[in-house]
Amino acid sequence: MKKEVSGFSKLSKSEKIQWITESFFKDPNKAKLELSKYWNSNHKIQQKHDEFIENTLSNFYMPLGVAPNFVINNKSVTIPMVIEESSVVAAAANSAKYWSKRGGFHAEVLDVEKVGHIHFLHKGKKKNLHTFFEENKNTFLKSCDEITSNMRIRGGGILSIQLNDKTNDLENYFQIDIRFNTVDSMGANFINSCLEKIANSMKKLSLKSNLIDENDLDIIMSILSNYVPNCLVKVWVSCPVSDLDENSGFSANEFAKKFIQAVKISEIDPYRAVTHNKGIMNGIDSLVIATGNDFRAIEAGVHAYASRNGTYSGLTKASIKNNIFTLEMKIPLSVGTVGGLTSLHPLVKWSLELLKNPNSKELMKIIGVAGLAQNFAAIRSLITSGIQKGHMKMHLLNILNQMEVKEEEKIKAIKYFKKNTVSHKEVEKFLKSL
Repeated sequence: MKKEVSGFSKLSKSEKIQWITESFFKDPNKAKLELSKYWNSNHKIQQKHDEFIENTLSNFYMPLGVAPNFVINNKSVTIPMVIEESSVVAAAANSAKYWSKRGGFHAEVLDVEKVGHIHFLHKGKKKNLHTFFEENKNTFLKSCDEITSNMRIRGGGILSIQLNDKTNDLENYFQIDIRFNTVDSMGANFINSCLEKIANSMKKLSLKSNLIDENDLDIIMSILSNYVPNCLVKVWVSCPVSDLDENSGFSANEFAKKFIQAVKISEIDPYRAVTHNKGIMNGIDSLVIATGNDFRAIEAGVHAYASRNGTYSGLTKASIKNNIFTLEMKIPLSVGTVGGLTSLHPLVKWSLELLKNPNSKELMKIIGVAGLAQNFAAIRSLITSGIQKGHMKMHLLNILNQMEVKEEEKIKAIKYFKKNTVSHKEVEKFLKSL
């Protein structure tokens, strides 16, 4: 059958489903039914979800869980988490409970600067370009007055503008570098609108200038950067080494030293660093999704930040000073609490209310803490019982559901595997013995 379609976006939802199921599925009716099972029974809510993206067919469910007992800057917080991976929420909750008895988590926003660039080529004299920029940069900024007026009222706006010479990296390549404060919004649309306005102003002014020839100027693109190394939050936990009591067969001092070595390995070995940071992002991404923010942008920026010194490295640092153990992390986070999905998605609004409707700086702190909590929980498991013991206990339900066992068998299996090692093979073996 021909698998190409013309005018797909103009088809109704039912027509799209009809074409998809009949073109690609052995049992079209079964495929249609599977999609319809996940539609919301409330028409208005379903329509809202349908309009989030293009060519929507159904909803793709992800579990929304919570991790209670966090203490952040002496305030009690329960964190919403959207993630499909078992044991992540449990690890966050265990970390929260552990540190709630040892002073809690601490967080501080270091800066909130975001950045965008106008990328262009200039074949003329560099000196003339620099003079043109200096003479017109205030005009560039004024061209955005209408766009930035509301943002300026809220305390944000354009912070700075400068010309960067990148010709050593690419022939004739320059960029106009613009820094922003977008207050409580993530600010992507705001930043991109300002950049495009300034680029248009630059084109128009070049036509009237004696300094640069319009034929020597080629504006390639105007776009924000998801790398925000100056939009930083610092998070940390600390307590006397003697308080790191563990039922792990070795002393608090041995636990602290082993923990520090595990962190140091992530600092120098990229293979370990990637997995180390993936664990941090388990906590960060799940909260970012729950609050309607862009986890893909944050992931990209965080991994670039982890490579800022020329090699990919772990994001956390651990130390002992004056018998005080400290685990800390600095991480770039560009998030918003207004605009986008924050006012549209019912469960995003629910999650933000659970967090007591934080502003963007408060949300940065909570997200950073979620990442640090995951890191502590992961390393604690790795250096004591091993990661699989706890993870496979949590994964047991997934294995049982995959096997489609009856409820009474599930109850017996859960009881049995409280004291026995979980694996797919062992679960199969146990079920056959029933």
